[in-house]
Amino acid sequence: MGKDNRLSRRRYLQGTAAAGAVAFAGCAEDEEIDDGNGDGNGDVDTDDTGNGDASEGELEIVHWWTAGGEEQALNALLDGYQEEYPDYEIEDNPAPGGAGAAIDAAIQTRVIDEDPPSTFQIWPGEALRPYTDADALEPVGDLWEDEAHDAYLDGVVDAASPEGDIVSVPINIHRLNNVFYNVDVVEDAGIDVDAIDTPEDLVDAFAAADDAGYVGLAQQTQEPWGILQFWEVMFTGQHGADTYQEFLDGNAADLEEEIYDSLALVADSEEYFNEDAGTVAWDEANADVVTGDAAFHHNGDWAAGEYQAADDFEYGEDWEYMAVPGTEDVYTLVMDSFVMPTNNPSPAATEAFINYCSTIDAQERFNPHKGSIPPRTDVPTDEFPPFLQDQMADFEASDAQITSISHGSGLEPALASEVEEEFAVFTDNWDPDETTENLVAIF
Repeated sequence: MGKDNRLSRRRYLQGTAAAGAVAFAGCAEDEEIDDGNGDGNGDVDTDDTGNGDASEGELEIVHWWTAGGEEQALNALLDGYQEEYPDYEIEDNPAPGGAGAAIDAAIQTRVIDEDPPSTFQIWPGEALRPYTDADALEPVGDLWEDEAHDAYLDGVVDAASPEGDIVSVPINIHRLNNVFYNVDVVEDAGIDVDAIDTPEDLVDAFAAADDAGYVGLAQQTQEPWGILQFWEVMFTGQHGADTYQEFLDGNAADLEEEIYDSLALVADSEEYFNEDAGTVAWDEANADVVTGDAAFHHNGDWAAGEYQAADDFEYGEDWEYMAVPGTEDVYTLVMDSFVMPTNNPSPAATEAFINYCSTIDAQERFNPHKGSIPPRTDVPTDEFPPFLQDQMADFEASDAQITSISHGSGLEPALASEVEEEFAVFTDNWDPDETTENLVAIF
């Protein structure tokens, strides 16, 4: 594309970021939820049967899970909540738009107006910070089931508490640093997957598939998050989780060489993308792996849902996965969580919901439908398909759990928007020098 198109995309993204960055001026001070004990902890008011006081109104839940397995997962979660707390009514209030496209502006406006919902879906990590900076969320660590604290890995707890207090309850985890592949295609191309030890080796494998007449990497580039997430995991594979965390911490100026190296590797990979990468969505690109037109696809584990839904395409026989080389002991987290806003319209019902989301029962119901794994490491694996059982084992064995820029947890939203804007330009010019310079300047 030409320069005019690049500028058009840049301005479009600037406008999108501005629309989502609603200021929190005028937010109310933290309200202390009175549970009758005078300690402000807001413990769930339940009797011995687990039923709460329903006199306070409905539990309003805002989310973006409106289709397919996501909708099934939410319904399973809400069914379990109502079995545990039958006296509470639920007002399901979806905000469609895909991965939070519509939810932030709507929620932030309601927070400013001191009319928040009871709870809403949000990525843990830096996505929480605009709310914590405005004292717009209540601490919820005391509401987690007691056993949950020991069952969550440190990286998950850290993401749920960006300011020190736990302010969200993670309900699921997707792994971002996956590379999926068609077994027959890589064998036909003469690729030894077990010999792919580095990100550079992976790009060589893309080239080998291309030489054999296949798409090396099925990829979408029409939305910048696809290349941003690919760069994140390739950077981590080349330079390690600690160095990636340094980038998230704002030390980009000290990492120019590392940033350039990984951008150059991504630019090299572009030669092996599907020709329609700029016009298809991720699932359309991923379909090339199912049909045998492509060898590899990088994405979160939600991509496996496409394989599991395909006829005669079996895990371990027709398709497999590996971690991005160099990240075998890393779990790049893409999580969802629920929070308790201040000025809460239904505090007891919300406390009960937060508590329920932290339980084994909730996470066992929700995650198989969602195609994700539980953040608790003590959830039985029986109800999960073999692929997710393997992901659960990888998670429990991981040495590092890191958050993602492209999925809202790694950087504060305004900064993440600037980075995503830069990757929108990168997918037009594939210039690692310019992009490195601009990324350093952002920080």
